[in-house]
Formats: sequence, structure tokens, C-alpha cells
Amino acid sequence: MSMRARLAIIILASLMVLVACSGSTHQFAYITTPFNNGISAYRLDTNTGSFSQVLGSPYQTGISPTAVVIHPTGKFAYVSNAGENTISLYKIGSTGALTEVMPRTNTDQQPAALMMDPGGAFLFAANSFSNTITVYSITASSGALKLISTPSYPTSGFTPVRGTIAPSGKFLYVANSNSASISGFAVSSTGALTAVPNSPIPVGNGPNWIAIDNSNKFLYVANLEDGTVSGFTIDSGTGALAPMGGSPFGVANTSTAIVPVSSVVVDASGKYVYVTTLTTSSSVYGYTIDGTSGVPTAAITGSPFAAGGTARFIVSDTTGKLLFVGNQTSNTISGYKTTPSTGVLTLISTTSTGTAPTAMVVIK
Repeated sequence: MSMRARLAIIILASLMVLVACSGSTHQFAYITTPFNNGISAYRLDTNTGSFSQVLGSPYQTGISPTAVVIHPTGKFAYVSNAGENTISLYKIGSTGALTEVMPRTNTDQQPAALMMDPGGAFLFAANSFSNTITVYSITASSGALKLISTPSYPTSGFTPVRGTIAPSGKFLYVANSNSASISGFAVSSTGALTAVPNSPIPVGNGPNWIAIDNSNKFLYVANLEDGTVSGFTIDSGTGALAPMGGSPFGVANTSTAIVPVSSVVVDASGKYVYVTTLTTSSSVYGYTIDGTSGVPTAAITGSPFAAGGTARFIVSDTTGKLLFVGNQTSNTISGYKTTPSTGVLTLISTTSTGTAPTAMVVIK
């Protein structure tokens, strides 16, 4: 074989490796920005945490988008529009670009949170003014929504602002901001909701975020007005919640001031929990989780970690290696790499969103 042919083979092999690496180290991120009624799409580099905007982004939403979820197939995105009581459906292209499918789907008043079962069969909207949850079936081929909850399910609490579905898909919980409680529901195979025992469950004032670990054992609530986190164990059979010993847990409060906490997330391993504060110079507080009780115990070395101004949310990427914090007054996303052995966060990127971000989701 000639030298030229050998070189050609080496170059081709190198290119194939680069293509494979680039395919495995990139994800897509979608961020809602209500002040411009838009959703921005980014290509995310898993190694560096850097964002590059997808061509055509940002895309128009309805009025005041509040939440975004992605179908498990990666083909469809859904955005709740609180200012017009609708849900937008988008088709996701191979480049991450979005194309809205009209008309938009009606909801009850002021949809604040969207949740989807792991199989992608149902979409649930928590409506903060109506104090209800509306349920929609999803057509697998088109992503189209069909209302199946008539009437809507009452939350039995005031102003549901956030919610989550357990990774098992068996239970759904929403945070009732103005009644210091969370409501829990068992989810049937048809999408029907049934209240779990003792729902709604008391928590701290201004519950604003809910997180569940991947083992479906522990649930955490960020209580905005108290500056605390409530922790519960989840009954695997009924979805009933039992308070952890010592709950609620203080985060950054002092003897003279309450420091609001805005969101909470459990890392993919279930070993660490992270909480954001809602201040002009926000921080991320990290704790080790006791694997038996779920109690946040020792603070992670270096905690708290600096974020931007008014950190509103914290989310994980699909690999479990990165965390992202949305900062509403600095109009940025802070990206962190996690150290699996210690939980330490390292700031690796800061991305401008142009206007205040309210929600974010990452897909492969």
C-alpha cells in the first residue's frame, strides 16, 4: 500500500472518531424567556458547558411562557403560556430547530407548570389561577394533545406553581404556593389522577419547587418565603409522604434575616441535593444525602457556590454531569460541572439569554 493511501486511511479514521465524539458530547437545551414571549434553542457542548444558538432561535411562543417539557422521543416540545391560557406544540428538527404546530391547545387559567409521564403518553398542566390540573393524551405520531380531564382535577391548594412526576411515573406532585402545601396524586394507566393519602401535605411558606430522586424514595420542596427545604420519604405503594426527621431544613437563613430559596434538584446518583437562593447575588448550596433517611447532612466542600443574580431554577443535563442555574436579573445561565466523588461544583460557563429565563430543559 502506498504512503498516500495509508495517510488517506489515517485521516479518514481520524475524521470518523471526531464525528463520533461530537455526536456523543452534544445535547440540546431549550429555555423560555417570557419578556420576549420566546423560547431559545441551543446546542450544548457537554465537555465545556458552552452554548451555541440554533439557527432561527429564539422562536415565538404564546404570551408569558412559564414551562417547557420535551417528549421522550425527542420529537416534540411543549410550552405553557400563562398569559393566554394555552400550550404550544413544537416539532423538533434534527438540528434542534423548532417549528410550532398550530392551533395552540387551551388550558385552564394561567398554566404555570407542565409535567409528562416517562412513557410520553400524557401531559399534565398545573393551572395557578384555577387551582387545577388539566390532563391531555398525546398522539405518538404527531404530538397532538387531546383533553381527557373533564372536569379538571382540583389541587385542593391555592396557586400551584411547580410540579413533578416521580421517575416511576406512578405519582405526581404540585407545589401550592399560597397555601403552604403540596398536593400528591397517583397516576393511573389512563392518565386519571387520584389524591394520595393525606393530600395536600403541609410544607413551609411559599413552596416553589419540587424534586424527587431517581430511586423514587425521597422528595424535596424549596420553600421560598421561609428559606427552607422540606424533605419527605415516599411510600412506594401509595405515594403518601412522611416528613424526614428534622424537616424543614434551613439553608442560608441567619438570626436576623430569611434568605429565600427558589429551587432544588437531586443529582443523578442520588448522593447530593442542591438548592438555589433567590437574591441579587445568588448561590447554590450543596449537601450530601443520607442514603437511608434522605436527610441532607454535611455541606459539600466549597458550598455555597456562586451563581448569577436572582437564581430562579436549577436543572440537570441528560448525562448527570452538568447542572445549570437560570439567573433572572443577570439574564444568564450558569453552567457547572459536578465532581461525582465529592459533589463539588465547578463553574465552567456563563451564557447570556438576553432576557430573564424562567425554565429550561436539556435533551440528547
